[in-house]
Amino acid sequence: MAGKDYYKILGVKKDAGEAEIKTAYRRLARKHHPDVNPGDKTAEARFKEINEAYEVLSDAEKRRKYDQYGDQWQHADQFAKAGGQGTPFGDFNAGGAQTFHFEGSNIDIDSIFGDLFQGYGGGTGRRARSRRGQNVEYPIDVSLEEAFTGANRVITLEVEEPCPACGGSGRIQNAICSVCRGLGTTRRLKQIEVKIPAGVTDGSRIRISGQGAVGYGGGPSGDLYLVTSVKTNPLFERKGDDLQVVVPVPLTVAVLGGETEIPTLKGKIALKIPAETQNGRVFRLSGQGMPRLGSSSRGDLLASIKIVLPSNLSKEEKKLFEQLRQLRPTG
Repeated sequence: MAGKDYYKILGVKKDAGEAEIKTAYRRLARKHHPDVNPGDKTAEARFKEINEAYEVLSDAEKRRKYDQYGDQWQHADQFAKAGGQGTPFGDFNAGGAQTFHFEGSNIDIDSIFGDLFQGYGGGTGRRARSRRGQNVEYPIDVSLEEAFTGANRVITLEVEEPCPACGGSGRIQNAICSVCRGLGTTRRLKQIEVKIPAGVTDGSRIRISGQGAVGYGGGPSGDLYLVTSVKTNPLFERKGDDLQVVVPVPLTVAVLGGETEIPTLKGKIALKIPAETQNGRVFRLSGQGMPRLGSSSRGDLLASIKIVLPSNLSKEEKKLFEQLRQLRPTG
């Protein structure tokens, strides 16, 4: 077969069925559509080639002629009578608009492109069908302090909005809208202020109503979901709603008892250390941990004691430790 190999263009075998050809076309057309690849001439050329292949292989009679005569299938009838030329999805002219030809084509453009580009909030059907916009997820990093207190953030999103030229219909006077190319939507950057509630964890999903993709055909917009990732903290380790912290305590305080300061995310608090506190002992401070998401209760703070041995001892201090060793022999 000389010339273009339509089966190869769609990535299907010669014996592929109608459903397989349609699936391959939809996948490739969505990938190479000019609105998905703005300014990419290679993608635009590939998109036209894919349409050409599908226009032939989706029609049983054209496919039969193509299988026999290759890309000269139009001249199958004694190579004299020209068949329907032009792809059912049109050609791109110099101005970027599209002209559509339907001679001899049995393809339902509503069923193909109406479903194909629903993820982009638009379609090229003859009549707009109302459809709710898609939900959008937005990853956001949160510090442990922000997760503890809650926070307000201003984020920048690329949002879809109804095309101002066609009002979201995708058409102007029964012609494809040249501004949105039939999708019915345009994109712009938008800043919105969002509130991060106290108690969020890794993977928490915060719903912002109506801030997702714009609806199609007058349908409501989808929602925005902030997906949080809580950063690690050099001082505190989070275990669920509890916090763990290591508290250095001088040897003298651990032996004789006393007070030491413990850091919390609300500030320092005093902790009474009983005499003869052993290294590694954990004190549980109720309600000093993380807020529980959607609740007024809190986790606990677990303070682990780390006894700090004295250094740079004076002669007098060494003498005292020597006396202690004699009083409490280890042998």
